[in-house]
Amino acid sequence: MDERTGRFRVYRVVEAVPHVNLFDTEATRLYTVYQSGYGERQPAVDALRTGDLVEATLGGDPDDAEEAWSLLEFERVDRVAMDFAVDADPPPEATDCWEPGLDRPASVTLTEGGRPVGECFVQPRGPLPGGAFVPSVLTGLVPMEEILTELPGVGAPPTDAVFVDPDPPDADAYSRPYGVAALFTAEADERLAAFKDRYDLPTEGDTRPAYDPYGI
Repeated sequence: MDERTGRFRVYRVVEAVPHVNLFDTEATRLYTVYQSGYGERQPAVDALRTGDLVEATLGGDPDDAEEAWSLLEFERVDRVAMDFAVDADPPPEATDCWEPGLDRPASVTLTEGGRPVGECFVQPRGPLPGGAFVPSVLTGLVPMEEILTELPGVGAPPTDAVFVDPDPPDADAYSRPYGVAALFTAEADERLAAFKDRYDLPTEGDTRPAYDPYGI
C-alpha cells in the first residue's frame, strides 16, 4: 500500500455514493476515498462536508483504478461552507455578466457598503463532463481550488459559497448554458444573507441534492 500526505479539499458527493472525493491541492489530483469502515473514527469522517480543507494521509494502490483509497489520518484545518440550489433561476448578478459564446468562467465583484465582499462567477457548461454543473462541483471536477484560496476580484479567501444550477442535475437539456458560483468572504453579511434568502437555504445543514451523480 502506498501513502499520500498533503492538503486535500473534500467533495462529499451525495448519500447515494459510498465514497468521498479528495482533491490534492498541490498535486492537483482527485482521489476517490472510502466513506465508511473507519470504526471509532467514523463520526469524524461523517462530519466532513464538501468544501472542507484537511491535512491528511491517504493509503491505497495507485495501480488499481478500481479500488478506492482510505483515510489513514486527517485533521480539518479550514472550511468553505457550500450550499446548493438546483432547478432555480440564476441571480441577476450572473445574468448580467454572462455573454453568449463564453468558453471560460466570467465574474463580477459583489460589494456591500462600497466594499468588495465576494464574487459571482458564471461557469460555461461546455467544458464540463456532460455539461453538468452541480454534479461536477460535487465530485470535484470543476477546477476551482485557486478561487477557494483567494478570490481574484477581492484579494481575500472565501468563507461561504452558493452554487446555483438553473436546471435539475438529471436534465436532458439545459435552459441556460452555464451554472453559477457565488463566493463570499468573511466580510459579507447582507449579500450572503440575500443569496440564502433568495434560494431558501438554511443557515445550517447539508443542501446537496439527493441524486446519484454517477447514475445520470
